[in-house]
Formats: sequence, structure tokens, C-alpha cells
Amino acid sequence: MSLVLYDTRMRSKVPFAPIEPGHARVYTCGPTVYAPQHIGNMRSQLFADTLKRALLADGLRVTHVINITDVGHLTHDDVDQGEDKMEAAAEKSGRTAAEVAAEYTEQWRVDRERLGCLPPEVLCKATDHIAEQLVLIGELEERGYTYRIEDGVYFDTAKFDRYAEFAGLDLAAEAEGARIAAVEGKRNPSDFALWKFAEASVVRQQEWDSPWGRGFPGWHVECSAMSRRYLGEHFDIHTGGVDHIKVHHTNEVAQSECAFAETPWVNVWMHNEFLTFGEEKISKSKGHVLAVADLIEQGIEPLAFRYFILQAHYRQQQAFTVEAAQAAATGYRRLLAQAAELRGATGAADPARCEPFESRFRAAMADDLNTPRALAVVFDVLKSDALEPADRRDLLTEFDASLGLGLADAEVADLAQESDPRIDALLEERQAARKNRDFATADRIRDELAAEGVEIIDTPEGPRWQRK
Repeated sequence: MSLVLYDTRMRSKVPFAPIEPGHARVYTCGPTVYAPQHIGNMRSQLFADTLKRALLADGLRVTHVINITDVGHLTHDDVDQGEDKMEAAAEKSGRTAAEVAAEYTEQWRVDRERLGCLPPEVLCKATDHIAEQLVLIGELEERGYTYRIEDGVYFDTAKFDRYAEFAGLDLAAEAEGARIAAVEGKRNPSDFALWKFAEASVVRQQEWDSPWGRGFPGWHVECSAMSRRYLGEHFDIHTGGVDHIKVHHTNEVAQSECAFAETPWVNVWMHNEFLTFGEEKISKSKGHVLAVADLIEQGIEPLAFRYFILQAHYRQQQAFTVEAAQAAATGYRRLLAQAAELRGATGAADPARCEPFESRFRAAMADDLNTPRALAVVFDVLKSDALEPADRRDLLTEFDASLGLGLADAEVADLAQESDPRIDALLEERQAARKNRDFATADRIRDELAAEGVEIIDTPEGPRWQRK
């Protein structure tokens, strides 16, 4: 069943067909590694991983490239002003920019792994690809798309007549309140820096020689240069958060389609919506920096957070609260417990019984990665009287390749027990009663919990409980 994906540029769903038959090439905007990546940042990684898994399930080979921004991302990136975020973080911490980048890149990598994300085929750093960025800027200069001012080398957006199309920008309206005077010599408010000159009075850790003078690249150049290096000048899918549409991805489109022979540069653009925290999006600038490690400290497993994210469509804003995440964690543990029980099922599954569920699941994922609908199929499998345990076992294993929830590997002995101090205490009291051969008390506790919908399961490793 062929995938249909929502293309931001076309503003509609489109059937997906890879440029090279059998091979999907995907680029995902990765982290700027000047600070810990919060759970809002990680939603874009979970979305991209779900896409990759869907492409793999469709029988495609996937080359997935993710960039690490470790230079050039300014604190006011929409107007090419402010401090470089890496330089500022290094100065504040008393470390080198490389040390800061290494720490937060590793934190991000570990968190991706905790969340069940498949590793990318290519993980590339901006600082390792300065040469490619200089080549791209030189090509744009040769084609007449750049100009030089005291501050740096800029892309002249007036020379790309499709500049506003990608994000549906109203450039005239935006120009009225724009801060064009903030960068002296800048021709248009939407023009963006390709290369920033190092200031003689400022000591920087990260700067390089170039044909235009010593300095460092603008933020947007790296993605065009590195995607070209690893995916070519025309590739299948580019992903990122919706916050990248108006500036970062609009600028990527402009510089790439002016420098490369291929138009469009990317066939399908996909963007995930924000994870919100109360009334606001989760943001470092707002102080909302809850990270995966913080979830773990609150007893929420990373894969339970993945389950929480999959409960909403990637193009819907999703409100995060600790209470909602804890509720998702409870549901996830129950799902994991059922999957673990099914691993012991014997015999072969019946393809005829499984096929209707397989078709519904594939249809859900093929419809622009509709994970809420796909999860509904999972729960239908678990409660269906038409299926045998072996059928459920194989279906969950198959579905989990797309969902990445660890269902295929669930072990009863390894399950994180749902926590409730009162029930845990009653279970201990029951164990003590059984040890003392006080079976009347043990049975009374069992019956009281059963009346609450709590089932006690006695295993060789000891008793555990779950809600029915």
C-alpha cells in the first residue's frame, strides 16, 4: 500500500514515489548543540523516525541524513544578528565550543536511542563541512545571487522570484515592520547571511578563511551543502519542525534552487507541529527545557513518552503535561504486559485471520503516518475474539517494526511495574499471609483488589499486579 504524505510546499497530501526506485533519501534538521535538547526538540526526531520506519515497512532502502549544527546559529537568527549560540554557550561555561557541542550531541544521541529511534545512515556536523559550504556560496556568487557588505556575504532574495511561495509569505506586509536597519547595508528584510565576517574586536573560537574574508557560515548554508554531499542535488524528503518553515527552510529552498540544476530541490517537505507546554510551545527561551532524563526521574520511561507522542498525529499540536505523560505511561505498561504474555504463545499464526488487521494497520500508516489510527488497530488485535494468541503475537511483532515501542522484545520479568503504594503494600501483606499459611487473609486481599479491577498474577519471580 503506497504511502501518501502531506507536502508542506504543495499544501496537500501527495502519493510518495522515490526518485530512485526502491531507495528513499531523507534529510532531517537536527539539533543546535549549545544546550540540552528538550522533549519538544525530540518530537521532530520521533516524527522522522516514524517516517523512516514507514518507508522501510514499504520495502524501501532508506538513506537518512541528520545534521548537527555546531556553528553559525545566531541568537536572533531571523535577522542574522546576535551572538553565535555555540560561542555564547562556550563563554558562559568556560569550555571550548567543541566541548560544549560534544556534550550535547552525545546527550541528544543517547536520548534518540532511549526513545527507540533508528540511527541515521549519516550524522554530519556543520564544522566538518566548511569546504562544502564555501563551494556553495561561491556558486551562488557566480550566478549573481549574492552581495557583500561590511557584515558579510548575503543572499539577495529579490533575485529569486519564488522566494515567498514555499511558506506563503507576504513580503510586503512583513517589510513594513522589519528590522532591515539592524544590519547596515542589507538590501531586503528577507535577505540572509551566507558568510559572516569575524569582527576584529571579538575573539572567536570558530572561524575560517574564505575567499571573502575570515569568518563563519550562516546557519542556513549547512543543510543545503551537506544534503548535497550525501543525498545529491535532488532528493526525496526533507523533514523538520514547523518553526523552520518561514525562515530556515524558505532560505534553504532559495539558495539550493538557485545553485543546483534541479527544481524542485526536494520532492516532499514534511513538518511536525509543536509540543506545547500549557499555552506555549516548549522552548528554551521560555525556560521549558524538560528533557528525557527528567521524564525518567519522574518514572516515565522514554518509550512511554514515545507512546504518548504516537497518540497524536504529527501535524497536530500536542499538549504536554506530566499528568498526561504519566497516564500514557500507565497505558504503555499495560500494553507491554500484554505483549509480554503473548511472546509465550505457541504455534503458527493464521495469515487469513491476520490479513484484515494487517491491511487496516498499513492503511493507517500509509495515510500520512496516522499513528493514532494505527494504535487503535493494535488494541483491536489485543481484544479481538477472532484471533488466536499466536496471531496476536505475530501481528504485534509486525506492527512494532513501524511503531518502535519495544513490544516485540517485551519480557514479563523485565516489565516496569505500574506503581501504586497502597496496592504494593497490600501485595506484600498478602505474601506475608501466604507465607504464614493465613490463606483466608490472602484470599480476602485478592478479592478486594479484584473488586477494584486489579488482577494479581503469581509468577516464579514473585507476584505482580495489573489493572484489568
